[in-house]
This record gives sequence, C-alpha cells and structure tokens, in this order.
Amino acid sequence: MANSGFQLLGYFLALGGWIGIISTTALPQWKQSSYAGDAIITAVGLYEGLWMSCASQSTGQVQCKVFDSLLSLDVHIQTCRALMVVSVLMGFIAIIVSVVGMKCTKVGDNNPITKGRIAVSGGVLFLLAGLCTLVSVSWYATQVSHQFFNPNTPVNARYEFGSALFVGWAAASLTMLGGSFLCCSCPNEERRGQQYYRQSQPSTAREPNVKSSPPDKGEQYL
Repeated sequence: MANSGFQLLGYFLALGGWIGIISTTALPQWKQSSYAGDAIITAVGLYEGLWMSCASQSTGQVQCKVFDSLLSLDVHIQTCRALMVVSVLMGFIAIIVSVVGMKCTKVGDNNPITKGRIAVSGGVLFLLAGLCTLVSVSWYATQVSHQFFNPNTPVNARYEFGSALFVGWAAASLTMLGGSFLCCSCPNEERRGQQYYRQSQPSTAREPNVKSSPPDKGEQYL
C-alpha cells in the first residue's frame, strides 16, 4: 500500500481543488464584457456567472442581480449549474471517505485491505468531481467563444473569458491530480496472504551423552 505521505499529498491537493470548485461555483466572473475591436470603453464592466449578473463601475461600486427564473436561462447555464453542484457534493463525500481510508487515521485500522479500498473510493469520487468541473467550465468557455466569434453578435455585446473559468480549470486539475494519487494507494493483494518466515533453527543440537552404567551384579542375575 502506498505510504501515508503520498496519500496526504493527494488528499490536500484534492482538498485545495475542492475549495477552488466552490469558489468557481460562487464567482460571478464566468464571462466579462470585452473591449476588443471598435468597442467603446465605458466606465461600467459587466460580468455574468451561473447565478447572477453584475455591473462594476469605475468608482468601485458593484451591483449584482440574481437571475429571475431558472426556466428562462439557457440550457448550457442550467447544465453547468447542475454539474457544479454535483461536483461540490461529490467532493464533500470524497473528503469524508478519504479520511476514513487513509493510513494516517485509526478508523478501521484492523483491516488494511478494506481501508485501502475506501481510500481508492475517495480518490475515484475526487476524479469524478474534477471531471464534472472540467466539463462544466470547458462547455461554458466554448459557448463564450462561439458567441464572441459569431458575426451576428454586436460588438458591444461580446463577452470573453472571466477569471472564474481559469480558477475552475485549475481547481479541476488539482482535484483530479489528488484523486489520482489516492487511487494509487490500491492495496496489494499479496498482503492478504502475508506469510511470516521463521529462521530455520539448526538441528545440530546435541543431546548430552549419557553414559550407561553397567548393571549391578544383582540385577545381572535376575
């Protein structure tokens, strides 16, 4: 089984990625207004995320508005919402499962094979959480790129990648990397038939020579 240091490294990488997934889900900067081309630079910056749209003024004041209706949103926004929520939930479950399965914890220490399999299960959940985040962020970025290069989109209405997308890509990479490290702690099946070898003791132990005394004369004639 992999050493506890390798498991701890994978766990903390995945934990940092999970925190990044939560930040990505909550941030409104999934896309931001673009000033490329002949667009007039204004004093107001527009941002949009999965849950709200915000307007940032040059004075530092930010005003946000939560999306009114779920059904009126685009399909890719609804799907990205679902994927990010599922990713956060799977990451939370993976944190609990991984703690139970790591070698440095005492929970279930009497059965190392089962404990190792639990750690691998936590790593698989981290991998799935990172994969959901990667799909969600990449799909949203694809939609932003498609609308940006669409000639029918007005220049002043074009958006480009926001900072939340880059945070999401980094979080997905960390989560999947940490989950891979945990999956490498798969228990060795040879431990199941672990044998203890004893040192062979030399059979040259000599018995003390007991000299037989001659029988007494009385016993000789019996």
